[in-house]
Amino acid sequence: MFNPYTFACMQQRFFYLALPMLLLFSCRGTEKENKGRPVFRYNESSGITSLDPAFANNQANIWACNHVFNGLVQLNEKLQPMPCIASGWQISPDGLRYTFFLRTDVKFHSHPQLDAGRTVKAGDFVFSFMRICDEKTASPGSWVFQSVRKDESGKTNGFEALNDSTLIIHLQQAFPPMLGLLASSYCAVVPREVVEFYGKDFRKNPVGTGPFQFHEWLERTALILHKNPSYFERSKSGEKLPFLDAIMITFINDKQTAFLEFLKGNLDFISGLDASYKDDLLTNLGELRPKYKGRFRMETSPYLNTEYLGFLMDPQLPLMKNNPLRDIRIRKAISMGFDRAKMIRYLRNGMATPGTGGMVPVGIPGFDTICVKGFSYQPEEAKRLLAEAGFPNGKGLPVITMSTTHAYQDLCEYMQGQLAEIGITIQLEINQAAQHRQMVAKQQLAFFRGSWIGDYGDAENYLSLFRSFNKAPKGPNYTHYANPEFDQLYDKAMRCTSDAERFAYYRQMDELIMQSAPVVVLYYDKVLRLTRNELQGLTINAMNLLQLKEVRMEK
Repeated sequence: MFNPYTFACMQQRFFYLALPMLLLFSCRGTEKENKGRPVFRYNESSGITSLDPAFANNQANIWACNHVFNGLVQLNEKLQPMPCIASGWQISPDGLRYTFFLRTDVKFHSHPQLDAGRTVKAGDFVFSFMRICDEKTASPGSWVFQSVRKDESGKTNGFEALNDSTLIIHLQQAFPPMLGLLASSYCAVVPREVVEFYGKDFRKNPVGTGPFQFHEWLERTALILHKNPSYFERSKSGEKLPFLDAIMITFINDKQTAFLEFLKGNLDFISGLDASYKDDLLTNLGELRPKYKGRFRMETSPYLNTEYLGFLMDPQLPLMKNNPLRDIRIRKAISMGFDRAKMIRYLRNGMATPGTGGMVPVGIPGFDTICVKGFSYQPEEAKRLLAEAGFPNGKGLPVITMSTTHAYQDLCEYMQGQLAEIGITIQLEINQAAQHRQMVAKQQLAFFRGSWIGDYGDAENYLSLFRSFNKAPKGPNYTHYANPEFDQLYDKAMRCTSDAERFAYYRQMDELIMQSAPVVVLYYDKVLRLTRNELQGLTINAMNLLQLKEVRMEK
């Protein structure tokens, strides 16, 4: 009889036996050549679905694509756009024309379909960008170019190769965050010859210009990338990059097992905090427990992820008929009725910042989150609002359904308990993650848990969730919030050429959101990374980008 447990154990044993052999044959070279230039090993528990940057729509895919591909620009540790394949650029005064000047020493990885030492040209970017916009590609990143100029039929025509080393992007309306957006993996350059040769199979036969190049991918076991010997970038001291010989990405789906492999020294890096080991690793204050101090390094950073609960704001929807959540006083009472600091301390081991500001999270460049006042724990004020709304101590208030997923059930149960103390009765509805996302997108939930991870380092990315034009399903405005004053401020911000002026508009917009209370901001997330002490040169940033080109291991 087939025993799934025994089969799983056999798979795991095979996995650990196979990895050293895979690595041995994948990283051939003499001992002298490899000395001091080892393999960087990390795990992706959710696996990788594609190595095509057109489908880099989750962290696992983005990290892998960032090793293999480059774009016009890249982000530094402060999430500021810096030169990459483009050595420089000019932006027209009206913000409608971006001119990029390309390096002439950037070559695609070697491949039989390419001429030896094939140099990247402006036309390659035109092809790559048009491929993202093409409906036949079905890239989830097509929205990146929504502000690019289009013809009367709606087809994008705003990419122009002036010559081999000059690329022009024409916008149909100004979009100040455009430079940062061009640093996303979707905007990486790919070679037409290889893409057309493989078609859909380019996902597992990637060719780019990045510091590492594809070698082998056993989809449920490991992905091996080798260093690119022709990589164009150098370190600040002038050394040739990358320093590592290879990257090995494993696919251990159990996060506790991956953590144990890290402790054994079989992985070099862990990102994120899982419930299976968080209490063993950290105190309630977010400090490393004494037994682990000195064994490895722990680093944290703000993470551009706002966790929230959303209220459906459209009174025309049948779901909202006679719904008490239409009353702003009820929504504000919910936001004031639970202690975020205590929630973070005991349920997230201090690995987050309480969401007492607006929607824009801590870590966004140039945005002062302290200036925007949100909601803090004020149980007496919450009771006053309930009484003012006609429900003293919650008497007569209907049961409110809060929809969430299993991953956030503990947070919602915590809120359920605290809100009961002020007279608000919450009924939890636990959905499967995919079903929950679909129901939110279709406005089938009146009160739902959500999160927004930044696609680029600009506050506009978060504020766009409340623009009337972006109402779901057309866009990411899942609450159907509508405010003409907010929309006017948004349009003004997009026409600004001054960052300071634009940020001032952003702050006003975030304040308007909090005044209307279409969301309950829970917390602003943090990046947590564990690294071996031997690792040097691994930087941390608020988008949790994994850059390995300057990483080395000191013995």
